[in-house]
Amino acid sequence: MGVRKNQRDLTATEKRDFVAAVLELKRSGRYDEFVRTHNSFILGDSDNGNRVGHRSPSFLPWHRQFLLDFERALQAVNPAVDLPYWDWTVDRSATSSIWAADFMGGDGRSSDGRVTTGPFAFGAGNWTLNVRTDDRGYLRRALGAGTRSLPTAAETRDVLAISTYDSAPWNSSSATGFRNQVEGWRGPNLHNRVHVWVGGDMLAGTSPNDPVFWLHHCHIDKLWSDWQRAHPASGYLPTAGTTNVVDLNDTMTPWNTVRPADVLDHKRWYTYA
Repeated sequence: MGVRKNQRDLTATEKRDFVAAVLELKRSGRYDEFVRTHNSFILGDSDNGNRVGHRSPSFLPWHRQFLLDFERALQAVNPAVDLPYWDWTVDRSATSSIWAADFMGGDGRSSDGRVTTGPFAFGAGNWTLNVRTDDRGYLRRALGAGTRSLPTAAETRDVLAISTYDSAPWNSSSATGFRNQVEGWRGPNLHNRVHVWVGGDMLAGTSPNDPVFWLHHCHIDKLWSDWQRAHPASGYLPTAGTTNVVDLNDTMTPWNTVRPADVLDHKRWYTYA
């Protein structure tokens, strides 16, 4: 069983191994498959009309399985690699360690957003965007340009205190429930706000083009884990018979064998440090 650590606590070797495994997935073409999957399934399933990856109760279990698949792909390259998470309530600036040249690299330049430092800079020769929304093949960021600040610890605690998982109408307009608040359509705006703060390629459905996507979503998954531990009597909702929504025992695309019920207990595969 793996242990997912805060990125700020990674050793130099752990950082190097993680980056090397990501670059190997990119070289092999496997990485781009994850970008395509996210872009194809985050908003809906054309076969049955279910909202899958965003704006729906399945936002959290869908991404938990997605992260698990990616982590397993990394471990096929190097079994010692576990996904790290980025706690943006602590590492809140463009000078935080996550943006170091030996890890995620830094901000994009002001003229075009192009990232010029770190292993994922276009100039380093190993990171060309092949699944994209326009003709720009380089990674872009605009740290802090799109929103005032990253979510705070106090805002995050307020969301974690919500005792109900989700509520009707089970979408971005749901006025109550942990899922919609942590996703960011209501309340202090956690998940969505971080995508906007990073900017650049994190703004599109192809957001896994920026490897910081995985560290951000790993922290979202950790928050769900924290919420589950704090509210053991509050389970996934809805449970059954809900139109155009993935219920507890409905399967999620693209796997078609994985249900929210199957991924509720992550401790079978990993824990959080």
